[in-house]
Amino acid sequence: MIHDNVDKAKKSSGCPSQEGGGNQAQKKDEQKVMIKDTLGKIKHKIFVLSGKGGVGKSSVSANIAACLSKKGYKTGLMDVDVHGPSIAHMMGIKGLLDISPNQQLLMPKQVNENLTVVSVQALMQDKDQAIIWRGPAKTGMIQQFIGQVEWGELDFLVIDAPPGTGDEPLTVVQNIPEALGVIVTTPQEVALSDVRKSISFCKTVKMKTLGLVENMATFKCPHCNEPIDLFKHGGGKKTAESTGLEFLGSLPFDTKVVTSGDDGTPIMFQNEETEFTRAFDTVVDNILKQLQLTD
Repeated sequence: MIHDNVDKAKKSSGCPSQEGGGNQAQKKDEQKVMIKDTLGKIKHKIFVLSGKGGVGKSSVSANIAACLSKKGYKTGLMDVDVHGPSIAHMMGIKGLLDISPNQQLLMPKQVNENLTVVSVQALMQDKDQAIIWRGPAKTGMIQQFIGQVEWGELDFLVIDAPPGTGDEPLTVVQNIPEALGVIVTTPQEVALSDVRKSISFCKTVKMKTLGLVENMATFKCPHCNEPIDLFKHGGGKKTAESTGLEFLGSLPFDTKVVTSGDDGTPIMFQNEETEFTRAFDTVVDNILKQLQLTD
């Protein structure tokens, strides 16, 4: 089954081929057992989502995972953004995923002793090749990433989903009902309008949320050091308060976040302390507080 989807990913094919009803039902039952077994070894599942693209959701996902691993938590990072996977590049991951010889499971890429990563990008021979999949193929890939990856014992699994409320987020919720949402937005109204749809999505599918993160807030001018609100300011906190969500924190706009992602080393892995890293530490500490893992 893994080999089938790996081949499909390489060829960028459409929906999986239809098999006999009995054989297909048996495989679905086996997959459910594997998913249940995998999730039983993972203590906390964090689902990072956003109402629209361009708010830095993947960057937030990557740095949450990096920060948790630095704090000593065994962490997995799963990129299910099928059509725009960026986690592999941000984490400096190269090459295809290996398959364990005995259990025939995908082996996640090791970033450090506490962090492993799986991305659909690591199934592709050509990273620039478009993945042209319909809903059933995407659903099957996500189910395999959950149940047929050798995640092992984890404290956290961080899941980076594509923006919106389509197949991928719904598949994650259906297969990981205990996942807790972290919603990412930028302060301007056009983003907040879409993020309210994400909040509605969470309520509709009965997914609990840890809170909301405001990204790309105040930017300090490199010449005069005066703050500039590129996308307004404070909209995330107001939205959290009006919808009854926990406000996890506001992250300043920092060009080093962009360059660190392009270089394949998340900024939270770098030892330099900046306004952004301090703010991000606060966001992760607030997540841990919501989970009652810290005072």
